[in-house]
Amino acid sequence: MNDTSELQIQGHGLFPTPVAVVELPDGSRINAGLRQAIEARMASHPSTAHSNLGGWQSSWDLADWGGDCANEVLDHARALASRMTCDRQGEAVVVEWQVNAWANVNGTGHGNEFHTHPGSFWSGTYYVDDGGIGEDPSLGGEFEIQDPRGIAPAMYAPHLAINAPGGLAMGSSETIPPKAGRILMFPSWLSHAVRPYLGARQRISIAFNLSV
Repeated sequence: MNDTSELQIQGHGLFPTPVAVVELPDGSRINAGLRQAIEARMASHPSTAHSNLGGWQSSWDLADWGGDCANEVLDHARALASRMTCDRQGEAVVVEWQVNAWANVNGTGHGNEFHTHPGSFWSGTYYVDDGGIGEDPSLGGEFEIQDPRGIAPAMYAPHLAINAPGGLAMGSSETIPPKAGRILMFPSWLSHAVRPYLGARQRISIAFNLSV
């Protein structure tokens, strides 16, 4: 067998699936204001039902009732989306992002089934309270992302993977733990879910879609 160890490999990360993770430096202040607004809304409005498996989910008008802290998070989301977006020639582009957003409150055993967000370009979530998952990962409640290619990459040889960044999870899924003050942003076509939360507190987040 020929020795290829000295050959230079030029890898191309084609068709990437970007997922941004951003920690807001003033998250504690923002979260205090958001918690107050969300708890008041939850006390006065029943839950809607979409992808949520239990728990409480607000209507999609968080920007109207969430107060200054909610709109501060949404401003961060717009800015992040603009940084991560370009035109088809790779040049910077100005986009007037339209936003709809809602709140989620999960208790013990609650989660969200796999779903996508048609009609949007970017989607994301912001964690107000991770329910103690940051200190105890056994409490579950992770954000789970499916390989957009489906299970086909793992069907022929499920014991093998590609030796490249992101290659170990091909055909399966990846998880990202929630953390208070953290924004996740991802393409709206990416199938995602929330694993059941096993703690005794409340796992509180807001979710948003950015469209053009």
